[in-house]
Amino acid sequence: MAIKMTPEAAARIQSATAKSNGGTVPKGSFSSRASSAAAKNTGKTK
Repeated sequence: MAIKMTPEAAARIQSATAKSNGGTVPKGSFSSRASSAAAKNTGKTK
């Protein structure tokens, strides 16, 4: 059984990605996909 991505976990991933990329999160990166998955799991989609 897979564990669903949470907003907290996505935030940690995004923070680490931004720190290693000079403050930006590249489009299509694992970090951006994690954020999208967390939003879908909480029902907060665009």
